[in-house]
Amino acid sequence: MSNPLAKIIATKGWCVADGATGTNLFGRGLETGYPPELWSVERPEDILWLHNSFIDAGSDLILTNSFGGTSFRLKLHNAQDRVAELNEAAAKLARQAADAHTKSTGRLVVVAGSIGPTGELFEPLGALTHSSAVAAFREQASALAKGGVDVLWIETMSSNEEVAAAIEAAKTTGLSICSTMTFDTASRSMMGVTPADFASFAAAQGADFIGANCGIGPAELLHSVQGILTKANDIPVVAKGNCGIPAYVDGAIHYHGTPELMAEYALFARDAGAKIIGGCCGTSPAHVAAMVTALNSTAKRPFDPAAMTAALGTAWDGVDTSGGGNAPRGGRRGRRR
Repeated sequence: MSNPLAKIIATKGWCVADGATGTNLFGRGLETGYPPELWSVERPEDILWLHNSFIDAGSDLILTNSFGGTSFRLKLHNAQDRVAELNEAAAKLARQAADAHTKSTGRLVVVAGSIGPTGELFEPLGALTHSSAVAAFREQASALAKGGVDVLWIETMSSNEEVAAAIEAAKTTGLSICSTMTFDTASRSMMGVTPADFASFAAAQGADFIGANCGIGPAELLHSVQGILTKANDIPVVAKGNCGIPAYVDGAIHYHGTPELMAEYALFARDAGAKIIGGCCGTSPAHVAAMVTALNSTAKRPFDPAAMTAALGTAWDGVDTSGGGNAPRGGRRGRRR
């Protein structure tokens, strides 16, 4: 099967992904706690606006509005019976935006079907079984494939068990598979997985692309990416970090990252060896545009860890990352923002 994402990487040397979903939709009236997945049928014009904004900013890859699209997550909103409807609608909207841009400009835009975590814990810590997780992910993956996505994008995972279930389900579609984990607890995932161990595990499961997303801030994200790169071999690596460090200000989450900071982050991600570079929580089209400009105007440089620290700050500053202490600064978020 043709792999348009691999084609873009082979042509340019890298691929720019999009940014946040929830953060940008808040500005369009999305209320905290309301599932953006429902907007694919309730307010499709706002989802098209989101996709078009990132495409116009230069994104080569956009994620569907389906992060919380499993039956487990939709059950929280009494929409567990709408998995096929909502995921197919999300995929069709992203496909519409991507195809319209390609038709008018000739530039290829890849549509990635976002698959987020179930929010459940696997046995014996919780009640989730492998078979029930695979069934839920298969239902979502099938709908995304029917809607026309190019690749399935398994993101913000914290356990290898959930990665395995999601990849097993995604394989049934025949599409290329990306899998990313979030490392927000003293350089590990919430369930204690290190970046290098995740890379080895996801590669063995058959992921075509692997990487890190979300987390704490750009410095921590690139620390995780460096760990993944040690075990990635020839698999392209994804860096999709938050727009700076999140903080609660006046009852809402704000991100300190400027477009200039995210441009620096993009360059260091590429220098380190990442092939797919984007933003996660807090990242706007303006941030992506700055990243695209920086990548297009600056030749790839030898990776300079000292320069990266000077520009982005010290990763995990003041946090025990030895694995022997408990010093979390994050915790998996309920949804990608």
